[in-house]
Amino acid sequence: MATEGMTETSRTSSALLVARDVGVVLDSEADATERLGTLSPRSVDALKESELFWILVPTELGGQGLDVVTLMGVVEELSRADGSSGWSFMANASSTAIFAAYCGDEAVDAMFVGSSRPIVAGMLGPGGNCEETSGGYVGSGRYSFASGGGHADWFGGGMFVLENGKPRKLATGAPEQRVCLVPRERVELLANWDVMGLVGTGSYDYRIAEQFIGSDFTFERTTLAPQRGGPTFSLGVVGVACAGHTGVALGIMARALNEIAALALRKKRPASPTFVGDSELFRQDFAYNEAAYQAARRFAFEVYADAQATVFAGEALTEVQRQRFRQSATFIHKVAADVVRFCYTWGGSDALRNPSRLGRCMRDMSAATQHIFVDPATMVGAAPALITNWAEDRRFPAR
Repeated sequence: MATEGMTETSRTSSALLVARDVGVVLDSEADATERLGTLSPRSVDALKESELFWILVPTELGGQGLDVVTLMGVVEELSRADGSSGWSFMANASSTAIFAAYCGDEAVDAMFVGSSRPIVAGMLGPGGNCEETSGGYVGSGRYSFASGGGHADWFGGGMFVLENGKPRKLATGAPEQRVCLVPRERVELLANWDVMGLVGTGSYDYRIAEQFIGSDFTFERTTLAPQRGGPTFSLGVVGVACAGHTGVALGIMARALNEIAALALRKKRPASPTFVGDSELFRQDFAYNEAAYQAARRFAFEVYADAQATVFAGEALTEVQRQRFRQSATFIHKVAADVVRFCYTWGGSDALRNPSRLGRCMRDMSAATQHIFVDPATMVGAAPALITNWAEDRRFPAR
């Protein structure tokens, strides 16, 4: 995907067009991906050849250097083709870019040796412990959900930093968490991915045996100071990750609407002489659900466009802007689950019987809602900043 000399807007448009073309491949390979439990070789090749895996990676490392709004749009397009494929891509593209931005030079040199470009997978939350030693850390851990791990070259894993056997604290009082990067050959993949939805993501459990990890191959999980890549990464790990997850939910929701709209024009209910699409009840519900998709999508892109404009202007995000990441991601997953359920229910036996794209949307969306990033507790955490924001907006005198 050559983009040299193009404007930022045209580069974004080019990425979305490329994603649409790759989506055709992912859709055609969706059954194979689900059967394999991980992205099919043809799907992996298509994403590599398109260079989409490195869409967020800084340009100085051979990546596209695009922004999270573009990433979200690309993830949406690929997830519309197939939920598992979009999710795998999201996990790989986000993780690869995060390590490229936050790790030290030694790690980046090892990852991007010669003309090769890596693919990273792994869980960045703490699943293990480490202790600081000369030049780095000694740590280990057992992790779940290495989405895209079947074709990854490197794996990340979060670890609590221990000091004298106890978690070391940051200045904020929170426990210090180092996100560590290790090559595939030093990771044990556990072939245990057997789930209801997002079957083709290859989200295997894995184990990092105790080993030395150089300081340059780690970063503190809450850091907002990237070593390269510019202001995009001032959004932090959570900001980048939430944008990716949001794109998946939007894509699955859009595909479900595609499928039920086409099905309604040719499907009849038992004992009914008319098509589903002729039912006033269906039409009313479809219009409401389609509006829910449009509203959720606009909210999502508005949240990230606003945050992006702030950091690109060299300003720090407000607490409300940061809380909007989790709030919007959790809200949009709830909307998507409701919309997909509407589509699946009206699909009747066509959605029930395998193979069924609508059935897969239902299973994939149900699985997506189980991620910790969209746990209902995220709304509890976001609420104080939002309440304060509204309380301080006193346009009228109190009575």
